[in-house]
Amino acid sequence: MQDPVAVEGRAVPVEGQPSHRISQQTTPATALLALGIVYGDLGTSPLYTLQAIVQTMGNEFTPSAALGSLSLIFWALVIVISIKYCIFVMRADNHGEGGILALMAMTGARWSGRGRSLVIFGLFGAALIYGDGIITPAISVLSAVEGLNVATDFFKPHIMPIAVVILVMLFVVQSRGTARIGNAFGPIMLVWFLTIGALGAVGIVHHPEVLAAVNPEYAIKLLIDYGFLGFAVLGGVFLAVTGGEALYADMGHIGRNPIRMAWYCLVLPALLLNYAGQVGIFLENPNLAGSAFFKLAPALLIYPLVGLATLATVIASQAIITGAFSMTRQAMQLGWFPGVHIRQTSAEEYGQIYVPFVNWTMMLFTVALTIGFASSDRLAGAYGTAVSTTMLLTTILLYTVMRRRWQWTAIQAGGTVGVFVIVDITFFSANLLKIQDGGWIPLTFGAVVFIVMTTWHLGIVALHNRNALASETPEQFFKRLTDSKVARVRGTAIFLTRLAKDMPPLIVKYVEQTGSAHESLIALTIDFEDVPRVSSKDRVDVRQLQKGFWHITIRFGFVEIPDLPSALNLVKNFGCPLDVRNAVYFVERDEVIIQNRWGVLDRCRIRIFSFMFRNSVHATDRFNIPPQRLMEIGRRIGL
Repeated sequence: MQDPVAVEGRAVPVEGQPSHRISQQTTPATALLALGIVYGDLGTSPLYTLQAIVQTMGNEFTPSAALGSLSLIFWALVIVISIKYCIFVMRADNHGEGGILALMAMTGARWSGRGRSLVIFGLFGAALIYGDGIITPAISVLSAVEGLNVATDFFKPHIMPIAVVILVMLFVVQSRGTARIGNAFGPIMLVWFLTIGALGAVGIVHHPEVLAAVNPEYAIKLLIDYGFLGFAVLGGVFLAVTGGEALYADMGHIGRNPIRMAWYCLVLPALLLNYAGQVGIFLENPNLAGSAFFKLAPALLIYPLVGLATLATVIASQAIITGAFSMTRQAMQLGWFPGVHIRQTSAEEYGQIYVPFVNWTMMLFTVALTIGFASSDRLAGAYGTAVSTTMLLTTILLYTVMRRRWQWTAIQAGGTVGVFVIVDITFFSANLLKIQDGGWIPLTFGAVVFIVMTTWHLGIVALHNRNALASETPEQFFKRLTDSKVARVRGTAIFLTRLAKDMPPLIVKYVEQTGSAHESLIALTIDFEDVPRVSSKDRVDVRQLQKGFWHITIRFGFVEIPDLPSALNLVKNFGCPLDVRNAVYFVERDEVIIQNRWGVLDRCRIRIFSFMFRNSVHATDRFNIPPQRLMEIGRRIGL
């Protein structure tokens, strides 16, 4: 079976596939699956979080500060992950799907209407996930490989090259898909969490006084006593909750309940035990140099632990890479990203996709960051700014969903979200201190992606408006056909158009220039809805405009890959005698040119749009149209 190549959505067959994964049965097997898919980033945070805090405080990291830091980590995990995401954010599912783009769609906001600010928040939050995606693999793999320094100094000059080799191999194998190795992710992460939990428990046994950090007074005391330095520490503490967005973004793959079960029953206890054990090491040796995480293990277990940590960080990196693939597909479905090649790597799981452009772009930036920063300590300064911004924007969108979709009162929604906003703004402000240390990198990367998304959307809208001006009403078109006695030729012609009511310029110009029209003439509009999937009964809308003339609308959700020939087979149920196998598809192949009436900024954005439009994939790739049945008609359109 040939791999379907498409731009948007998911491979057919579209019928019979579940539209809701949100209520999937909670079993140990599904919880194990959640460990492998969702918790890689959160699970590997102990490798570098406490190290980043120590680096921030320097000589001020006293036993009192260590307990205060542990208390901050404890309450951050409880408030941000256990309460905000697991209880409230994950309740906001868009037909079973999660992620900030799905949340944005749930608000009902539109770029052209009220609520444009909400669209901007959703798009910028999604763009920042790409910024996070280029740092997560670098800092995770570096922190794991640096464990070799605990055993010997021999590997010290080779840590960065080893990390680069691992990262390059990780991105290279993406083209093969993760379907085969995905089943191993869960068991590996299970071993990882059991291991870090056990190591932390041993540390607690030797230093049970760390359990006092459950008292929030230690966290408050650190913030008050250390003033600005205590505030800066929050940037390091925040690293413990990075990966929280993955719980929500991957909800459609697994369901909310298995994710919650894995968190409360294993992940949270293992993380808390390990962080407490690391703090115990610092209480014993305040001047400890190197990674406290690897100091928890006996010398004989250092190398196996480094190997296990490397596997865990590869899984964490894999999760963020595939998350970027899914985000790209969703953005394209909603009309916010130009068409790029997407390949389905699994016939069973729609989430198993490969996006070459995104993969190689992320690899270049990730490897560059790894070489440029060379250590996880330095890279920690760049990590957190993008994630903290996305989390804040998620909370703002959540308030709107509470009010509009859940019908909560302003007091209920404001009181709930108010607590989260205070926490999010605090972490966001603390991470702003990292901008000069590299935090500008993911923010800049996200800003570039945001500009690309909005430029593409505005350009497509402008093209749509120009086409609308050049269109004709059905009455005008049919009258001209009759008056001009246009010849009818055998066969079926399908014209792809964005116009749902008027006759598109493509059909009008074709009939004018050829002086003929096919016996069966179809104007085909493809709509991508704000929901993840469209049921088969709502898939097709058929209207007969005149004898032999039809307008067909086919709808797809934003996680579906459309196959037009297969979907068009459904129109026979609506009385349209369409011969799909012998139909000829006509599509526009436009070239955008710049008109002089725009300002400098607009001319610049039009150039960007023109470049993206010229290099986006062809309709053959977008909708699985047989290339031998496709005809492209070129035009030059001035914007």
